[in-house]
Amino acid sequence: MAQQQFKPTAPVKNTTAAKPAYKSTETKPVSFIFDKGNYRLFIISIAVVAFGFILMSGTTDIYSATKIVIAPIVVLGGFALGFFAIFKKPSVKVD
Repeated sequence: MAQQQFKPTAPVKNTTAAKPAYKSTETKPVSFIFDKGNYRLFIISIAVVAFGFILMSGTTDIYSATKIVIAPIVVLGGFALGFFAIFKKPSVKVD
């Protein structure tokens, strides 16, 4: 038996949306997540962490108070400053 051809009675609608005929020429100013102050604090925090690791380095007198108490506190302070630099909201400028 041969199959019969099916012809739809209504035109088939396409589900894709039509593209708009115009383009918006309005541009918005670029706003960054971080401002200059955030980057400055983050660079300072990297320097504080590096200074803490320098305090920890060395081969003489591994049980000194500087290496086992002060240097880890300096490193943790640097990490805390880095987290603060990331989470600090940028100041809003009113024009």
